[in-house]
Amino acid sequence: MKLPSLFQFRVLKEAIKSIFSKRYTSEYPDVEHIPTKKFRGKPELDEKECVGCKACVEVCPTDALEAKDDTELESPQRKIIHHHDLCIFCGHCEANCITEKGIMLKDEYDLSILNRDEALTSIDKELIVCEDCGEIIGAKDHLIYLAKKLGPLAYGNFPLIMTAQKELKIVEEDLPTTVSKEKRRTDMFNVLCPKCRSEIMINIGGNENDENNKST
Repeated sequence: MKLPSLFQFRVLKEAIKSIFSKRYTSEYPDVEHIPTKKFRGKPELDEKECVGCKACVEVCPTDALEAKDDTELESPQRKIIHHHDLCIFCGHCEANCITEKGIMLKDEYDLSILNRDEALTSIDKELIVCEDCGEIIGAKDHLIYLAKKLGPLAYGNFPLIMTAQKELKIVEEDLPTTVSKEKRRTDMFNVLCPKCRSEIMINIGGNENDENNKST
């Protein structure tokens, strides 16, 4: 029979010692763990600061952020969704947020769940759509944010300034905004997508040329 080596006795001694000594590791989960500063925990969407621009969605490397647009509702909505179970906490969303506060990494790291369907958070943003074709122009909060950033320069973009003025109650929300079948100059003052605005400008130019040719 081979006797245990000195090394094996030392290991056994340390094992017995560790049973009766204090633990060397963290006492979590019995004691709440406090993360260090600049710890990159779960990204959190801020409904007030987020403008629904989708910048965070575009830069997310794991598709943990998703944007769903629903234009069938009476008030079209964009839902920004964050899937915790796909997130790698890289911080690209926070670094590329145009408001710098719309989504921020917190110190929350304990995200254990039993149902993966619960591993998400979301916020809703109202959408502005073209009053002619119904195409999405952008989130209302995003347009208002851009109008404020541009200041007087926003008057060069009619959808921006109209959205901002409606928010400030300068323009009534329930003004008639239907675009006539035969495009007219007054249709330019509706909230339109670039394509529809271009068509109106082309039609106006063509109609004015026709009238000039007739008069001559």
